[in-house]
Amino acid sequence: MTGRLAWRLARTPETIRIMAMSLPAGEPAAGPWRAASVSDLVEIVVAATNLPSGRPRIVAVDGRGASGKSSLAARLHQHVARSAVVHTDDVAWHESFFGWSPLLTKNVLEPLRRGENVTFRPPAWARHGRDGAIRLPAGLDLVLIEGVGAGQREHSGLIDATIWVQSDFVDAEQRGIARDIAHGTNDNPAQTIAFWHKWMAEELPFLAADRPWERACVVVAGSPTIPLRPDQLALAPAPR
Repeated sequence: MTGRLAWRLARTPETIRIMAMSLPAGEPAAGPWRAASVSDLVEIVVAATNLPSGRPRIVAVDGRGASGKSSLAARLHQHVARSAVVHTDDVAWHESFFGWSPLLTKNVLEPLRRGENVTFRPPAWARHGRDGAIRLPAGLDLVLIEGVGAGQREHSGLIDATIWVQSDFVDAEQRGIARDIAHGTNDNPAQTIAFWHKWMAEELPFLAADRPWERACVVVAGSPTIPLRPDQLALAPAPR
């Protein structure tokens, strides 16, 4: 299941020590890691993209399940005043796990690139009685598309930059299952664990084939790799 190794920090009551980060086969280990601020990350993204005219920058925050994508997107959203986050889980709700790219492309990415506002009610929301819609006003500076497959190849031509969030595979599984149980995602713990493994049965081959890290401009650590202050991130060059 696991392949090449990166590095992470394991915190014990006595000390902090370096341990191996487990990664699925085929995903290259990022590094070297350096401590940076959210402002530094924004500067990297800006430098990696052309200045859009009349539309926001569109940045994918991609990574494996429970790698830390949502937390990173929230920090970027808080840092950039005129920004918004689109969660691919909302687009993909009651759709196939990774077959939702046409919905995102037609109803979110293409209007954003035309400088238009977005009001999109995914068809499954109507079928299953979910209220509301995905809404993005015109005039934003940054739109973050967050989720597994956010930077996938099928719509990568409409994405200005991709951030890959790399994390320890075992740790991500443990915290992902714990998160979903806490949220009551699948009625009971046994069903939550079963759904997680069903998801991984599709996520692993999808990412192995799509290799979104190869299109990233930077990698952010979703598991500890170096000592950091609470306001810092660990960044590394994208593996090539």
